[in-house]
Amino acid sequence: MHSGGDIRSYNIARQLARKHDVTFLSYYDGTADADYERRLKEHFPRALCIATGKAQPSTLARGIDYVGRIASPLPYAVGRFASKAVQEAIQHSFDERKFDVAVCDFLDAAVNFPTDLSVTSVLFQHNVETEIWRRHAETEANPVKRRMYNIEFKKMLRYERSITRKFHHVIAVSDHDRSLMESWVEGSRITVVPTGVDLEQYKPDFSYSPPSPLVLFVGAMDWEPNVDGMEYFCREIWPAVVAENPAARLRIVGRNPGERVQRLSAPSIEVTGRVPSVMEHLRQAAAVVVPLRIGGGTRLKIYEAMAAGKAVISTSIGAEGLDVRNGRDILLADTAEAFSSAILTLLRDSIRREQYERAAAATAAHFDWSVIGEKFGRTLEMVREPAISAEEAAYAGEQVKTCRP
Repeated sequence: MHSGGDIRSYNIARQLARKHDVTFLSYYDGTADADYERRLKEHFPRALCIATGKAQPSTLARGIDYVGRIASPLPYAVGRFASKAVQEAIQHSFDERKFDVAVCDFLDAAVNFPTDLSVTSVLFQHNVETEIWRRHAETEANPVKRRMYNIEFKKMLRYERSITRKFHHVIAVSDHDRSLMESWVEGSRITVVPTGVDLEQYKPDFSYSPPSPLVLFVGAMDWEPNVDGMEYFCREIWPAVVAENPAARLRIVGRNPGERVQRLSAPSIEVTGRVPSVMEHLRQAAAVVVPLRIGGGTRLKIYEAMAAGKAVISTSIGAEGLDVRNGRDILLADTAEAFSSAILTLLRDSIRREQYERAAAATAAHFDWSVIGEKFGRTLEMVREPAISAEEAAYAGEQVKTCRP
């Protein structure tokens, strides 16, 4: 599991499997990966795996593919995941009515669902994708890229609106995302199931005092919002921190750092790439930063840092949708000056930093995956109950009256 979405999907599915019969359908590009499929079935014995055979495209190949699809009404971020083999497998399951409820995990999987949803189907929205593309278009300085982002934003708006209306129910990860989707679909058809955290893995250790003023960022470095956030942070925020505290160090932890991220390396900035254990880096950090300007859904990395007992400084967008309180268990800063000032305060004031650390751990303790999985399961149980017509309800009422002694 290499991203927030992977972690969220796995932990919820794992919790559901404790009480329900779960079939996990996994499809992926390339040739069949026997080791992956064996390991997946250790967690989900009824797992179905489909290797699509598509080659992983290079950056150039993806650009050419994008140009070839530009006339398509489907947004590129969705259309490229279409697979005939997957569509046939899902349609077959629907035809045989093997399940009480089907969960479409992420919007891009919806492209493979049948047109006629003859089985109760729930769309699990980890993000409101339209909002991500809108923010891309707003913040992009390059006019060519900005034009591309605007095209994709308009396509995504049409597609996401139609898909949320198509599914019987939608699960959102925050009240903010729910409010965005309520302009497309009745609010009664949207349930919020918040983000969780593995409290067994992420534990605070308040006896450990960070030996140096280390500031940490954790996130997949092949995801554009993270790349944009760290470019902004290193350009606009970090110089002011180092100028005031020359001993300060920044560590960027996350998989697949491309050329743009590697260029951020400097005497006070370390780019690690993938690491065996994020927890070890969290333990060493004096503070964790989430300087995102683009994004949607909720950031698991914030709850993970909080559960580990770390003080977190974030933009409002970075912490969007999470049950956190600015000035109590997190610090929110939306200007470069406010962000650098918050970091410097935590680096020099250990007493105040410890107050944030303990408050952060107390907040995260409410969001163990067992609690989140239970709520997700109750939602599925609720939506699979067959609705009855007004006439049936009236008839049932008459039967009750007749049977009264």
